[in-house]
Amino acid sequence: MGVIPSLLILVFFLFAGSLIFMNVCAYLFKDGYDKVLDDARVASLAAATEIDRNPDAAAQTIERVYRIRGKDYPGLSIAYLTPDGTMWTMGRWDHAPPPDGPPAWLKDDTFAGAIALPASQTPGDAELVVRSAVKVGSNGTRGIVIADIPIDDQVAQSLHDRTGVRVASVTIDSDAARATAPANTGGLFGRSMTQLEYVDWDTGRLSRATLLLTYRFGELYKQLSNAQNFVVRGMRLGDALVLFVVFVACLFLIIEAVALVMGLALARSITSSVHELFMGTERVRQGDFTHRIRVRSRDQLGELADSFNQMTGSIENLLQTAAEKKRLEEELRIARQIQMSLLPRGPLDIPGLTVTALCVPAREVGGDYYDFFPMAERRLGILIADVSGKGTSAALYMAELKGLMLSLSQIHQSPRQLLIEVNRIISENLDSRSFITMTYAVIDLGAGMMTFARAGHTPMIYLPAPSNPAPVARILTPNGMVLGLRIPGAAERFSELLEEERLTLRSGDVIVLYTDGITEAMNGASDLFGESRLSRIVEEHGHLESGELRERILREVEAFVGAADQHDDMTMILLKVEPAAVVKQEVAV
Repeated sequence: MGVIPSLLILVFFLFAGSLIFMNVCAYLFKDGYDKVLDDARVASLAAATEIDRNPDAAAQTIERVYRIRGKDYPGLSIAYLTPDGTMWTMGRWDHAPPPDGPPAWLKDDTFAGAIALPASQTPGDAELVVRSAVKVGSNGTRGIVIADIPIDDQVAQSLHDRTGVRVASVTIDSDAARATAPANTGGLFGRSMTQLEYVDWDTGRLSRATLLLTYRFGELYKQLSNAQNFVVRGMRLGDALVLFVVFVACLFLIIEAVALVMGLALARSITSSVHELFMGTERVRQGDFTHRIRVRSRDQLGELADSFNQMTGSIENLLQTAAEKKRLEEELRIARQIQMSLLPRGPLDIPGLTVTALCVPAREVGGDYYDFFPMAERRLGILIADVSGKGTSAALYMAELKGLMLSLSQIHQSPRQLLIEVNRIISENLDSRSFITMTYAVIDLGAGMMTFARAGHTPMIYLPAPSNPAPVARILTPNGMVLGLRIPGAAERFSELLEEERLTLRSGDVIVLYTDGITEAMNGASDLFGESRLSRIVEEHGHLESGELRERILREVEAFVGAADQHDDMTMILLKVEPAAVVKQEVAV
C-alpha cells in the first residue's frame, strides 16, 4: 500500500540524520575543546616567555597574563614554581592544589593536554581540567609555569554557546557504558559520546575519559548554518533550505495520503479480479476448459482476464502438442534402436587388413549406415551409406537396404553391377522425396586390389603407404548419382553415370570412407570442417594405427565444432593394409 515503505524511509532518514548529527556533535565539541587547549597553551607560553626574559618580574607577569586571559575563563589558575622552590600563583586553584614541581615523567619543555580529577558526587565520574605546562630557563635547575582551565559550568556554557553541545557527564570508570545522563539531556536522538585522552599528572599514564554529550537539533543546525552567511531575501540560505525541506515533507505527506486512498481503491479492484482468476484456475484444474472470466474493463486487469480466457482456450491444444511430442520422441527412440541394431558388431578377422569403424549419433536420428560383407577367397565387401531424412522412416529404409546388401553382395562381384541392381529394386519402394547415397567397395586381399563405385556419396580418401617423399592423400570421386530417385529415366541415367574404379593396394595404404556428417560439421561461426582439413589430418597422422587415427580425427572434429549443435550422424570407416596377419576389426558405435 505504500505506507510501510514510507515509514521505513522516514525511519531510515531519522536514523541517518541522527547518526550524522551525533558525529557532527562530537566534531564540534572536539573543535571547542581544542580552542580551550590552545588558550591554556598560549597563557602558559606567554607567561613563561616573559619570565624567562625578566625573572624578577615573575609575579607581575603571571598577574598580567591572568588578568588578560581570565576575562574569557574565570576559573583560570596560573602558577609559577621558581628554580629555588618559591611558588607564585594567580586564580582560585579550588579544583586542585598547585603542583609542587614538575613530574618526573615530563621530559619535554612543554605539555598541553587534559588531566582528570575524580568528582566527589558520583563514583566513576570525573572533572576534566585542561592543563598547559612550560619549563622556564635553560640548562641546570629550571622553573615551570602551569596554567589550568577547569571544564566547569562556565566553560561548559561557553562551549555550548560556541558549538551548541553540552557535556552531560565525564566518566573515567572502565565500565563507561553504565554512565547515565541527567533526565533533561535531550532524549534518544539528542545524545552523542566521544572520548578524550587524559594524563595522570603524577605517573604520566595515558587513559581515556568517556564524555556524554547532549545537543538539540535546532541549536546544532543553527551553529552549522551560522557559518553560511549567504542571505536570500533577508533569510539565510540554511534557513531557506530548512523551510524548503519542510515544504517538501508536507507535500510528500499530502501525496502519500492521496496515494493511500487510490491504493485502497485499486487494491479492492485487484482483489476482486484476483478472486475471479482464482475461481477460474480452480475450474481449469478440474478440467473445465470452457470456463471464461468476465472482462470488466480494458485496463491491465481486463487484459489479464482476457489473457486468461485465451490461455484456457489454448491449453487443450498444448496438451495435444505435448502428446504429439511424446509420440515423436518415442518414435525417435525406436528409430535409434533400429539404427544401432543394423550396424555390425563383434570382431572381424581379416588377415592383412585392419578395419576400424565409427558412428557418433546426432541429437536427431539420421540415416547413416555402414556394413561389412565377408566373401570367399579373402574378399571383403565394404558399404557406407546415408539415407535421406530422419527418424523412423530413415531407419526402416536402412533395414531394407541391409537386407538387399546381404543378398546381393553374395551374387554380384562387381560393385557397379550391385549398385545398379540395388537402385532398380529400392527405387520402387522408396518414397518419392527420399534417396540414398552410397559407396560400395570390394577388397581382394589375395590380388591386392580394391574395386569400388560411388553412388552420389561423399568422396573417399586414399593415402598411399609411407615413402620418400611423403605421400599425399588423394580424394577419389568416381562419377555416380544417388540411388532411389523415382523420376522418368532415372534408372538409365544412373547406369550411364555410375563408374567403377580399381585401386592397387600395398602394405601401409590407408583408405577413409565417411559420411557428410564429418566434412559438413559446423562450428559456431557456421564454418564447415571440410574435406581438405580431413585429408590433411589423414596425411599427418596416417602412420598411426587405424584405431589411433580414428580417435585423432574424432578429437579434431570435436575441437572444431566446440559447443555447436550436431544435427547429423558422423560415420567413418578406416582401412589400413597390413602384412598378412590376423587383425581384428574395431567397431565403435
